[in-house]
Amino acid sequence: MMDIPPEMAAAMGVEEGSIIILYPHEGGMSYEILPPPTPELKASVRETYEQFKGAFEEMKRLGD
Repeated sequence: MMDIPPEMAAAMGVEEGSIIILYPHEGGMSYEILPPPTPELKASVRETYEQFKGAFEEMKRLGD
């Protein structure tokens, strides 16, 4: 999963800020392009991160 750079988004004809998800499989690669996250989704992710920040830090410390 990665952000699509603005110049690549323009070349692909997708909205700037879109995200590409790559799925490797035998003999090739598939992909899915997701639209940019909405402000509501970003706020929800930030809220969840803050709520579980301690747990995330502990997982990182332990090496997930």
